[in-house]
Amino acid sequence: MAPLRILGLSGNVTQPSRTAALVASVVERLAELTGGEGDLVQLADAAPHVLSALTRATVGEKGEAILRRVETADLLVVGSPVYRASYTGALKHLFDLVDFNALAGKPAILAATGGSPLHGLVTDHQLRPLLSFFRALTLPTTLYAVEADFTDYRLDSPAIAARIERAAQEAAALLAGAPARAAQPIAVALHR
Repeated sequence: MAPLRILGLSGNVTQPSRTAALVASVVERLAELTGGEGDLVQLADAAPHVLSALTRATVGEKGEAILRRVETADLLVVGSPVYRASYTGALKHLFDLVDFNALAGKPAILAATGGSPLHGLVTDHQLRPLLSFFRALTLPTTLYAVEADFTDYRLDSPAIAARIERAAQEAAALLAGAPARAAQPIAVALHR
């Protein structure tokens, strides 16, 4: 049996990126937990190949390869920095080119980064509806991190690490066909 393909998709349009670091941390933990193969697509790198096309028919060879990676992954970790109270336009443009049926039933963990805790619900109010449109199976635990959760663009927050573990365990249980269990609540400290 082929190893599980875990794809992190980071909507960052600049580098270095806290969003990419968060998504990569989730992908890494999922790969450890499931024995799968993790990969990361950053829109900062993919932009020249994907964002120049207005339709799927006009996507070049490299852009098509990126879209196929999204469509053929077994599990997605989708993250975005918060811009203007939502995910990036670049991330939306990529999803505008994804095949409508390709993500149906595919598990997805949602993540976002922002400048303040005030945007913490962007995963539930912006990203979840986007993935629900594609009929992806979004997992209950989402991730949201702010600048204080990072040191030199590396995740440095026990609270976020605990949420990553919880989301990864949910994904692993789902993929193994295990029944859902009630997770223990995680205390979240607000940054001042």
